[in-house]
Amino acid sequence: MKKPLLIVILVLVVDQVLKIWVKTHMSSGQDYNISDLMGVGDWFILHFTENKGMAFGLEWGGRTGKLVLSVFRIVAVGVIGWYLLSRIRKGANPGFIISISLIFAGALGNIIDSAFYGLIFSASDYLTVATLFPKGGGYDSFLFGSVVDMLYFPIIDTRWPAWFPVWANQQFIFFRPVFNIADSAITIGILTILFFQRKHFDL
Repeated sequence: MKKPLLIVILVLVVDQVLKIWVKTHMSSGQDYNISDLMGVGDWFILHFTENKGMAFGLEWGGRTGKLVLSVFRIVAVGVIGWYLLSRIRKGANPGFIISISLIFAGALGNIIDSAFYGLIFSASDYLTVATLFPKGGGYDSFLFGSVVDMLYFPIIDTRWPAWFPVWANQQFIFFRPVFNIADSAITIGILTILFFQRKHFDL
């Protein structure tokens, strides 16, 4: 029980500390080229963006969709948390428990943004850095906060050759989506289940 709890706490702390720092120190769209500062190229950038939707900036259904998504996230986290506890009590494989712990922590991290960031932060724009606990109140209501994303890894940044059909001379970037620590935890948890824990799907 200690290891899953430690994983959840660690992911949440790192995720929220980084998000709060970005929100209170960077304006929307601002970049910090971390890899360039380290003298190792342009492949690791802190790029501040916010989204009202799912992981990696995907959106759906406007304001109504946002409410549905926020409620779904809360229900999903409850189900994942219950499932995690049931696997721990039944002595499931430690690797499987770690994977579920990562998924649970990541989902909970993004719920915190959706549920509370609209209440505790002022709005971010391209000229203004947000304030934590502004006097006039936050930029939106409960469950309508935007998820903070900042991790950008354009490992490959090139152009398709002129002879290539459809995308000739167009820019090609891999990996293009901007994401956060919570997204990473969810992705790692899912991938480790798929590649290393398939025998536990019938638990």
